[in-house]
Order: sequence, then C-alpha cells, then structure tokens
Amino acid sequence: MVIGIFLGAGWLVYPTVVYYARYYNLSYEEKAKVPKSKLEGLKRKALNLGLDLQGGMYMILEVDKSKLSPEEAKDVVDRALEVIRNRIDQWGVSEPSLQKIGGDRIMVQLPGVMERERARSLIGRTALLEFKLLADEKTTMDVLERIDKRLSAGFTETPSPGTATTAAPESTAAAPAPETTAAAPADTTGPTEGPLLSMLRATGSDMAVLEDDVDSVNRILAREDVKALIPAGYTFAWGKTEEAGTDKFRRLYLLKAEAEITGAYITDSKVTVGGGNDPKVANKPVVLLSFNRQGSARFAQITGRNVGKRLAIILDGTVYSAPVIRERIAGGNAQITGMESMDEARELSVVLKAGALPAPVNIVEERSVGPTLGGDSIRGGMIALIVGFLAVVLFMAIYYRVGGLIADLALLLNLWLIVAVLALFHATLTFPGMAGLILTVGMAVDANVLIFERMREELRAGKSPRAAVEAGYRRSIITILDANITTILSALVLMKFGTGPIKGFAVVLTIGILASFFTAIFVTRLIFDYMTVVKEVKKLAI
Repeated sequence: MVIGIFLGAGWLVYPTVVYYARYYNLSYEEKAKVPKSKLEGLKRKALNLGLDLQGGMYMILEVDKSKLSPEEAKDVVDRALEVIRNRIDQWGVSEPSLQKIGGDRIMVQLPGVMERERARSLIGRTALLEFKLLADEKTTMDVLERIDKRLSAGFTETPSPGTATTAAPESTAAAPAPETTAAAPADTTGPTEGPLLSMLRATGSDMAVLEDDVDSVNRILAREDVKALIPAGYTFAWGKTEEAGTDKFRRLYLLKAEAEITGAYITDSKVTVGGGNDPKVANKPVVLLSFNRQGSARFAQITGRNVGKRLAIILDGTVYSAPVIRERIAGGNAQITGMESMDEARELSVVLKAGALPAPVNIVEERSVGPTLGGDSIRGGMIALIVGFLAVVLFMAIYYRVGGLIADLALLLNLWLIVAVLALFHATLTFPGMAGLILTVGMAVDANVLIFERMREELRAGKSPRAAVEAGYRRSIITILDANITTILSALVLMKFGTGPIKGFAVVLTIGILASFFTAIFVTRLIFDYMTVVKEVKKLAI
C-alpha cells in the first residue's frame, strides 16, 4: 500500500520534476532553441512557481475615483478588479494573484511575465471603445480658420521648421479602413498661413500635425477663448502616431462629442489578417468585433442614416481609423485597423473582450523579479530543504535505529505527498511556501518521537513488541491531535487574513501538517503492524 501511495504521488510529481529540471538547467540560448510544444504539456501539469521563484511582475494599482459620484464609486474597485482579472486570464498568465488592498488599491502579481510594457498597457488601459461621427470637411476648415484668426494677433508658439512645406504621401500615411467601407477622399491642398494652420498639413482629407508640434497645438486647443469657437457638441481628437519617411505625425479630427455607440455592446473580438487588394488593410492585423442583438440593431441604424459620412473608431480617446460609411451595416460586425503588429492587435482584442475599466487606474508601485533571482531562490531553498532533511534523517536513524528508519521513510513520503497535492490542485509554490515545506520536515517527526518514547516505556516495562506498539500509538494519539489541530487552526487564520507570502506559507504548512499526520500515524503504524503481526518479530530496535 505504501508503494502504491508513492507511485500515485509520483505520477503527480513527475511533470514538475522533469519540467523544472530541464528548464532551469538550460542557458537562455538553449531555452530559445527548445520547441515550446515539448515543454508546454509538462508545464500545464507541473507545480506552478510564484513570482519570487520564477520571476515576473508585481504592481500596485490605484483606482481614480475623482470623477465619479458617491454612488458610482461605491463598488468601482470590485468592478475594476473583475475586469483586470478577466484581461489577465484571457492573456493566458498562469496562476496570477489579484487582491484588493484598502479602499481603492489592487495588488497584481504576474508570475513568469517579463514583458513589462505590454503588461502595463494590458492592465492599465481603460479600453473605452467609442464610435463617433466626424464633422464634414467644410465645418472642420471653418473651425480651424476661426481659431487661426483669433490667434493671429497675439500668437507666440513657433512651429517646427518645414512644417508647412512637407506633405505626407497618402500611400504611406493614411490609416487603413475596414473592407466594408471606402478609404478617405483624395488629397486636398493644405493651409500654410496663420499660427495654427501653419502647423497643419493635408493628409488625404484629414489634417495632420508633426509629432514635435502636438504639444503646441494642444496648448492652443486648451485655451478657453479657443474652446468657445468650437461648435457645441463637437470636440477635437488625435489619431495614432504615423510615419512618412523620417517624419512622425498625428491626424487631428473634429468629431461629435457624444458617441453613437460604445464597446459596451461588444460580445466578442477576434484577431485576423486583412484581405483584399487595399494595401492599407491587406496582410495587416485586423480586430473583428461582434455586437450583441441590441448593439447590432443600433449599429445598423447608425450606419443606415449616415451613409456617406465618416465614422471614427476611438479607443481611449485615440482615433484608430475613420472610414467612410458606404452602406448600412446590418450584420452586427465591425472591425478595427491601424495596429502595427499582431501582438498589439491581440492585446486590443483581449481588453475589448474583457470590457472597459469603470474608472482609470494608475500604477503607483511596480517591481519586477528576474528569472535569475528566482533560480537562485530555488537553489537556496532546495539546499536548505536537503540539509534539513538529511539532518533529521540521520538523527532519527541513529537515535531510534529501526524505528528511526521507518520514520524517515514516512518523512520522505510526506514531502512527496505535499508536492503531489500542490501539483494536483495547481497551487503556486512561493519562497515562503518553501519555508513552510522546510518547517514541515522538522515538525513531521514530532509525532513519531512521541510514539517511539511511549513504545520505549512499554518495552522497558516488559511488554511484548505487539503490546508496546499498540500502547505507544494509543497513548500518543490525543497529544498528537491536539498539537496538529492547534497548528492547523493558526495556519487557517493566516490563510484567511494573510496576503501574498503569508498565505503561501500557510497553505504549504496546512498541507504539510495533514500529510505528516497521515504518514506518522497511518503509514508507520502499518509498517509496525506488519512487523509485529505478520513477521512476529520478538524484539523492536527503538
């Protein structure tokens, strides 16, 4: 039976041992050469390592409630936590840890994640998707000219050299448009005079600003006298940064302030590669959106009554594309183009599918742990575990002789069972968890020490080995139960109210106590009963 327990636990432990033995013994160059498929199967079954052991990211997020009412801010942190959890789960991070801290903060641990910028973008992005109608070209130019005239008298900003003389080619700068709609109209002649207009250039039917001049234009648009010149119900918005040759620029759009429809109606989003002959879409990343029934009806209504107009697709205030509506779109589908890579498109798809954050979040603390430090922690922990294990094994074997060897066998099975249970439930082993494992090694033989001392007393009193074994276990069980129950209660309290490292320590300690009770009481008793009943030994070496 003991052999069966060893084999059963070994079946659970094997993937962990093989995976980490292979992975941590490889150099970075060797890891890059190993096909992922060979290790992915083992990794899914292996015991997960915490942030402190395999490296990763640690962040503290603060939810910004400043723009919310009392009523809206009531459960905003819980809703933000759920959205972030969904994003991380869809991203595929193994065993992340998310926890609410205080009134408006969230702790996030991402074991194994080294892509800092991507993680920050995925977690911190509000992901507010909006569809807004653009103002027509005449309205846009009228507003720009009115602002330019207002500024002409006392304008102090200096545009970058060459702003008014260089035009971006439409073939390289235009934002891709969905296949169901047409591209922007052909180039128009751009304005070249005035404080504001001198910083603008024509890009197709849009106005663009060099990256170096964006701050200057923002300062102009932020002036109260300039805001008064913008028609009621309209606002300016920037497009993504684009490149044309050595120049970087952003398009400036005048669009309606109120969204026609938002991402709240999205049920799914997928990443694909654009097709067709349009060079702005073909072979480029595309995010396909699916609306629910209500969203489909609204989208069909919006596109149906605005044929010929442009509809901007805006994510977190940035215009990704602004295609012309050619016909009513009744299929409940839309698409977003303009991403630079498939990774960016996948990230966008994840945040859209998980939903928008109910309020902005700010990263107030961030730390990263490299895999090298994690590897050092594992090696240090393993050395401590092995040294502690060997010390206990030698002491028990020398002091209690045959009984000590039986206790050592139970101790080995105890460690085997702890790792097997952790792997079975896909628990995460942290460095404090390893400390709990080491502590369990010392505590695991306590029960056997009590039992063996009772057995010695009975043997000295002249009782037979069978009677000594029976009395030793019967008289020790209450004391052992009391000690283990009080320790488990303490561990459960730590699990309930502790965070991070404390909880990891408590989990391993609890599993270790249960496993040690089983091995010390059941397994060792089974071996002693075999010796005294089946083999009928006449003398016990204890």
